[in-house]
Amino acid sequence: MQWQTHEVTNQVPQLQDYNLFTTDVALTQGIQRAQAAWHAEALTQFGAELGSQAVLELGELANRHAPELHTHDRNGQRIDMVEFHPSWHALLALLRKENLHALPWMQPRPGAQAARAAGYFLQSQVESGSLCPTTMTFAAIPVLQNETALFATLQAKLFSSQHDARDLPLAHKHSILIGMGMTEKQGGSDLRGNTTRARPLSGIGRGADYALTGHKWFFSAPMCDAHLVLARTDPGLSCFFVPRWQPDGSKNSVLIQRLKDKLGNRSNSSAEVEFQDAYGIMIGEEGRGIPTIIEMANTTRLDCVIGSAALMRQAFVQAAHHARHRSAFGRPLAAQPLMRNVLADLALESEAATLLMLHLASACEQSQDQPQNPLQHGWQRIMTPAAKFWICKRTLEFCGECMEVWGGNGYVESGPMARMYREAPVNSIWEGSGNVMCLDVLRAIARETEEFHLLLGDLQQAAAAHPVLQRMMQALRCDLMLPPEQHEALARRLVQRLVLLAQGALMLRHAPTPIAEAFIASRCDTESGRVYGTLATAAAQTAILERAWPV
Repeated sequence: MQWQTHEVTNQVPQLQDYNLFTTDVALTQGIQRAQAAWHAEALTQFGAELGSQAVLELGELANRHAPELHTHDRNGQRIDMVEFHPSWHALLALLRKENLHALPWMQPRPGAQAARAAGYFLQSQVESGSLCPTTMTFAAIPVLQNETALFATLQAKLFSSQHDARDLPLAHKHSILIGMGMTEKQGGSDLRGNTTRARPLSGIGRGADYALTGHKWFFSAPMCDAHLVLARTDPGLSCFFVPRWQPDGSKNSVLIQRLKDKLGNRSNSSAEVEFQDAYGIMIGEEGRGIPTIIEMANTTRLDCVIGSAALMRQAFVQAAHHARHRSAFGRPLAAQPLMRNVLADLALESEAATLLMLHLASACEQSQDQPQNPLQHGWQRIMTPAAKFWICKRTLEFCGECMEVWGGNGYVESGPMARMYREAPVNSIWEGSGNVMCLDVLRAIARETEEFHLLLGDLQQAAAAHPVLQRMMQALRCDLMLPPEQHEALARRLVQRLVLLAQGALMLRHAPTPIAEAFIASRCDTESGRVYGTLATAAAQTAILERAWPV
């Protein structure tokens, strides 16, 4: 027999059935500024759908039931197939329905990049793994558009708004997903060390057929219908379009050796593969494979920024919700001064990340639509890797702090915080770790001198009337005046200052003045070693929290 030993009280109800879009003031205001108001109604509907209990459960299920690799069928035939839980395909169908894989390419109108970024930001708060094949497809489209004949056969399938989960040759699919394969065991981020070889089958150079032999140590989303892959020809590394199925209808010889057992991003399959004369079509110029595929990688870096900003937003919302419904020492957590300081500080970080990701999305659009706009090109080329370094790295600490708000309830897998914490590192590592991003910023500064001076001038306008920002601008200029041989060792400090200047400027332009001042005072006056919850004054905390979570 069982009897009641206690009454269950002071437990926080699950956050569900809320609108992710309409409850985010910084996001809703941001798309208005970015000329994306035409997409607001769709985002409102999408935000409500994503906040429903049913969709939130999809994210949990997709990560609880990890993908399984089946190398052979029951008869011993090689199939190299990854099986997913139905929730995975439901999430991909949501992404596809909202055109998050191709919106700006399908509807090239003002604000399209920001509209797509906002939708991606919303779904990122529900589940992260399904974003991987979506963002790679998105980034592959402008690369493939340069291959006129190939793209003509793929366009309708790339632009389709329906998810097609079937493993079939390209000609039989309603829609397709594109992945990428760059890194190898011996090289990692140093792609010059790649050893995979490609030999010509018919013709030589762009558009010709090749057979690839070698391996990839990280092969992102192996069930994608095709991948962009680096392989070596006589002139050097070239880029190839490698489909899962050959033109004759036979399975391409891309052999999945195993799936990675990852810390997070568990719903998504990452694989080790070998190529045994795998069929591929050269895209881009022969020997220029790295610049060809880096165009794709640069686009995915913005999605890393968006995805990490979204993790911040969802972690903060969960922390704020918990603090409002949980009491300790006779008062709700949200009413206690130190907890309010922590939550307000987290809210500032989240809003600044949201503003920067939206601004970068708009800069990406303007840089593409207006090639003679060097300022926007500077924001896009220099600030994107800088933001990927800073925001993705800040997300690790941010999610840990939000988990701590939950206490022990946040440390167990039955709640959402553990999954977010495990998810947090991936964007900081994928498509270039922190050091790689900082070195890329240095390269961009050296090569895009006019754009960088215009970018500094843009930030100087905001800093001119603000003594704290002015001091940070002066410190940045001092770093830049040091001998070039010292820049590499100081690259993280330089990039940190650059990003904080950008975030401070955007907060001054777009956030209420007391909130912007609180951000600048707490970030730009502190060089290092700060923790969340150290705001100097409580004056703006009520306004900060009401703006961040008005539910």
